[in-house]
Amino acid sequence: MLAIAAMAAPAEDVFKGLPTADPFETATYSGYLTVSETKALHYVFTESYADPVNDPVIIWFNGGPGCSSLLGFMQENGPRMINDGETYIENNPYPWNKRANVLWLESPAGVGYSYAGT
Repeated sequence: MLAIAAMAAPAEDVFKGLPTADPFETATYSGYLTVSETKALHYVFTESYADPVNDPVIIWFNGGPGCSSLLGFMQENGPRMINDGETYIENNPYPWNKRANVLWLESPAGVGYSYAGT
């Protein structure tokens, strides 16, 4: 017997957009993945523009330890960008979610919005 479990993104994690920026065009989520009783990893997930059901999933970890993956989300490959030296959010013309679902994961616990109780 084969048992498969899947978790859908919780409705409370839906992330519509950022202040002063265009709303996201694809389903986007921001929340926490529980690792243990004292640790949780913050994530941002955005669906592919092309074919979210069939397109691959890319998992992005920034280098570190100690570097938030939100740097990748907001300056490198996410759907919105804040360029170096700028104070406004703009659309990224080349986001990785054009052809893939992308998960930015802040790890280890304690980096960025991830947390560790000890």
